[in-house]
Amino acid sequence: MKKTLNILLVILTITGQIVSPRQLLAQGKNTGQISISGAFALYPMVVKWADEYKKINPSVRFDISAGGAGKGISDVLNSMVEIGMVSREIYPEEIKKGAFPVAVTKDAVVAVISEQNPLLNDILKTGLKKDAGNNIWITGKYVTWSQAFGIKSTIPVHVYTRSDACGAAEMWAKYYGKKQEDLLGVGVFGDPGLAQAVRKDPLGLGYNNLGYAYDATTKQQIKGIRVVPLDLNNNGKIDPDEDFYGSMNDLIAAIASGKYPSPPARDLYMVTKGNPSGNKVLTDFIRWVLTDGQKYVNEAGYITLPKDKIAAELQKLK
Repeated sequence: MKKTLNILLVILTITGQIVSPRQLLAQGKNTGQISISGAFALYPMVVKWADEYKKINPSVRFDISAGGAGKGISDVLNSMVEIGMVSREIYPEEIKKGAFPVAVTKDAVVAVISEQNPLLNDILKTGLKKDAGNNIWITGKYVTWSQAFGIKSTIPVHVYTRSDACGAAEMWAKYYGKKQEDLLGVGVFGDPGLAQAVRKDPLGLGYNNLGYAYDATTKQQIKGIRVVPLDLNNNGKIDPDEDFYGSMNDLIAAIASGKYPSPPARDLYMVTKGNPSGNKVLTDFIRWVLTDGQKYVNEAGYITLPKDKIAAELQKLK
């Protein structure tokens, strides 16, 4: 067997395709189609996983679409897709309807403003207090940048939120002890839409998932947007130990260590309708995501789950 694999490896090397013996054994073992929909937060990661998985299982086809966590959970519970991408905790009523969640990675929601904001430097030095955020998005008491950040200015804040049912809004509201429907602001559909709205509005203030505030390739904040630091100790300034937003890698490390609060950091889930153990292709893909697929998590701008958490999620699939 070893000799045969070595011969095949030589042949493939000559043709320009270098494939390991392990890949040769794995290739073609699974066939079928997996349809996935849901959270914008998880979408880029799942696309990456699907691309890598297809390299060892080229006969498996994927149909992946983003549309918000609400759409993902609805689609999977109504058997419209095999996997729903969900970027929030699964509700008890959803569990009763058959939702079977598997945590696969972690990310966070961050506050964002336009890079063209006339008060940018002062805002970044001051940071966003939790109470101020509450009075911006929940009570609506703060309507100027002066009220929100203690800056001498009468310029109004243009507040944005999400119009679609989504994990980002749910987690941002949960940070203030509320639910998505409690958030105030101009509603915009989707992570890309909200990021674009804030980018174009010098007075805009919103929130985005990590992958829509930072570039996964350069690890820098996306041009036109700046992440607003959270003033975690409520002292009216961003101290050195609160200043971890310079790059995606810095923020990922802060999330992993617990410096960045949860919420708005949270686990991201693949949800099936019932335990997928009876579906070999589906189970194998999710298992691969939790094992070999984890090596792509950090490079894609997400946070790897702790080993004990991954072990617990794998145990669910038995």
